[in-house]
Amino acid sequence: MSTPRHRPRQQRSRFTFDAILDAAARLFERDGYAATTTNKVAELAGVSIGTLYHYVPNKDALLHALAERHLGAGMAALSEVLDGLRRTEPPLEDTVRTLVEAVAALHRAEPRMHRLLFDQAPRTPEGAERLRALEDSLAAGIEYHLRRLGVGGPDPGLTALLLVQAVEAQVHGAVLRPPAGRSTDTCVTAVTELWTNALRTRPPN
Repeated sequence: MSTPRHRPRQQRSRFTFDAILDAAARLFERDGYAATTTNKVAELAGVSIGTLYHYVPNKDALLHALAERHLGAGMAALSEVLDGLRRTEPPLEDTVRTLVEAVAALHRAEPRMHRLLFDQAPRTPEGAERLRALEDSLAAGIEYHLRRLGVGGPDPGLTALLLVQAVEAQVHGAVLRPPAGRSTDTCVTAVTELWTNALRTRPPN
């Protein structure tokens, strides 16, 4: 499985690697996977092909590194949103809307690149563990709000995890592949209403 060869530690190396990833992201977004080559990435990044190969063996490894960076950036953005909700403590509908729209914003940024990462980025056991750790962290933050609002049923922690997993899948489809005749905004609104109503409904005793 193709993954990066080296993880840069020094500031100069991190700067070079980030430039390579930025160039790869631009080319994948603009030209797609098939038309992007490591030579084009190196040229756009302003580095030699030997320098690129010092970090990655091929463009699949570039996708892997971009997926890791995307995951980290998403976690940082959503953590900031959750921190904001803790400060403001809005009502249920506004809380759900803020969360759903934050996830949608991540998908709307470079949608072609996001689709490519989802469809073709290599899956590794380490990547799967990191994704689950992200889900668990977000679920813990959301559980706080479910308990604050008195919703989420008898197991708010499980409800929060299911919400995280479902909203990611639902928003992914809504933004990247909306149903025929429906706009992305319509679908995102539907996801918000679906979860608001589901959380309002008290399960039978």
